[in-house]
Amino acid sequence: MLRPYFLWVVVLLLSACSSRPAVDVVTSVQSVSFPILRAWHEGKEVLYITTDVSDQAVAKAKNANYAPRLRNTIPQYPKPPQVKTALERVYSFPNKEQARTVFASVPEPLGYASDNPHYSPLWLMYVVVWKDPSKATELTSEEAVLTAEDQGLVTIERTDIVLNCPVIPFSLADSRPTK
Repeated sequence: MLRPYFLWVVVLLLSACSSRPAVDVVTSVQSVSFPILRAWHEGKEVLYITTDVSDQAVAKAKNANYAPRLRNTIPQYPKPPQVKTALERVYSFPNKEQARTVFASVPEPLGYASDNPHYSPLWLMYVVVWKDPSKATELTSEEAVLTAEDQGLVTIERTDIVLNCPVIPFSLADSRPTK
C-alpha cells in the first residue's frame, strides 16, 4: 500500500515544482469519427471499424494504421477452424461479388456483458473467390462460406494479413436519437 501513496506524493511534489499542473482536467467532451462498416455473422448484420492492418496496401485502402507487428500474432499452421487463438477468421471477397465480409465470431451479447470466449477484434484475412462469379450468392455466415467451399463453388485462401477490426458494441438502431 505504500507504493501507490509514494507515487502520488512524488506527482504532487513534481507538480508543485512545475509551472504546469501534474494532471490536466478535460473540460470538454471530445469525439472521434470512424467509418462504420457492415459485416455478416451467422446471418445477422454486425457493425465494426477498422483501426490497424498488418499489410501496408490494405491499411492504405482502409485508411487505417499500418501495424506490421500484428503479423506476430499468426500461429503455426496448419490450424483447423475450431482451434481458437487470439486471431479469428474474417472472410473477404476481393472480386466484389459480395460487399460485406463474414466474421467467424462476435461479442454476444454486444458490449460489456458479452460472454463469448471466442471473440477477438484481431482477424486473419481469408480470401474467398467464386469459381464462377455468375453463381455468386450472398454468404452470411462462416458455415455458408465453408459449405460453398465443400461444394466446389469457392476457393478460400489464407493470407498473412492481420486486421484489428473491433465489432462496435451497439447497433445503428441503438444510436438513433430519441424524439
